[in-house]
Amino acid sequence: MSEDTHVNEEIHTNEELPAGVKPGKKEKKSSKKAKKKKKGRVSLSTVILVIILLLGLAILLYPAVSDWWNSMHATRAIAGYAAEVENMTKEEKEALLEEARAFNESLPNGVNFDLSDEKYAEYENILDVTGTGILGYVQISEIGVNLPVYHGVDEGVLQIAVGHIPGSSFPIGGIRTHAVMSGHRGLPSAKIFSDLDKMKEGDVFTVTVLDQTVTYMVDQIRIVLPEETDDLAIEEGKDYCTLVTCTPYGINSHRILMRGHRIENLDGIVLPAEALKIPTYIVIPAVGIPLLFVTLAGMLIHYRRRGPKRSAQEVLSELKKPESENCKSKSKK
Repeated sequence: MSEDTHVNEEIHTNEELPAGVKPGKKEKKSSKKAKKKKKGRVSLSTVILVIILLLGLAILLYPAVSDWWNSMHATRAIAGYAAEVENMTKEEKEALLEEARAFNESLPNGVNFDLSDEKYAEYENILDVTGTGILGYVQISEIGVNLPVYHGVDEGVLQIAVGHIPGSSFPIGGIRTHAVMSGHRGLPSAKIFSDLDKMKEGDVFTVTVLDQTVTYMVDQIRIVLPEETDDLAIEEGKDYCTLVTCTPYGINSHRILMRGHRIENLDGIVLPAEALKIPTYIVIPAVGIPLLFVTLAGMLIHYRRRGPKRSAQEVLSELKKPESENCKSKSKK
């Protein structure tokens, strides 16, 4: 609080008292208490600025934090699936795979995604080890994808994971199979297949069902209209898997078809547990941005509470006062 303010308050106080009467101790004490309250009070504008800073922080962090949250839950789903599979006997696993092979063999050549109600009910029960609809998981190390694959492509599935298109082959490999799996792109809450367009021919991805991992190498990338499905056909003697997502980013008028043919498994396949490691692109903003905003908010509150600094003229006036007055003012403080 400036010296002028002190002087004005004293004059104002003296004007209210009768002539010749000096302010008593009670008045002085109440004046000091009022000054302390004013000094410790945080202004409304400061509170509003802090709220704006926090809202800005939340907006900036939402995509990164939401993607990390979704990745964490996807990893837990995969870990739960892997644990359930590990508790199964070899005979139980083979029986489930045989059931999936029989379903794949029953599918006609070409494209036929219109299953009857009876066939769809059969489809949903095949390879559903956990009872949650997970039939396996897909991993693309090139773009950091490690996601569970669910039966069907309902919107509830595609918001959090990858969906297997009913009527296409189950992704267990085999001659005359073509598995088709779809994932969203451009979601604010999860990346899913957002970076699928960064892949190129020669890159690989894997699909794990039960404890069997099948590796595919990308050999064809097509951009087509939604109704153009000829490239998803089952072909005699071929072992294909195609990943599907929307394009262009945010417009979604076309589809990217990322087809791969089966190759021998490679070393260094990503394990489910490794997906728990938080990527650097999430760690940096998640830690750095909050620290920046907290520092700015702290500095703002600190300088607001300190009040305005004394001007150079006020400092000079203070120095010009007699030494006795300075001592008295210090003793009062």
